[in-house]
Amino acid sequence: MSHNSLKEKLLSKAAVKSAYTELEPEYSLLRQMLKARQKAGLSQAEVAELMGTKAPAITRLESSLSTGKHSPSLATLQKYAKAVGCQLQVKFVRM
Repeated sequence: MSHNSLKEKLLSKAAVKSAYTELEPEYSLLRQMLKARQKAGLSQAEVAELMGTKAPAITRLESSLSTGKHSPSLATLQKYAKAVGCQLQVKFVRM
């Protein structure tokens, strides 16, 4: 079974779709962070050094978003953005 067909099958269940939809903002943020770090050509250790922290902290930061267990502070996201040469933008969008 392909990834797309498995995803489609799982998302046909209301509870799974609800949980997936609820976590989408975190997954979107994680994808953006990883893409920015990749574009900057930086490892987690290099980002950590630029942020004044240790590499395991960046590993936890990036992995916490994929689990939905912890949301980083705006200050942390701003430091991360600066380290990867980006500017953090937060906005409200009508639903």
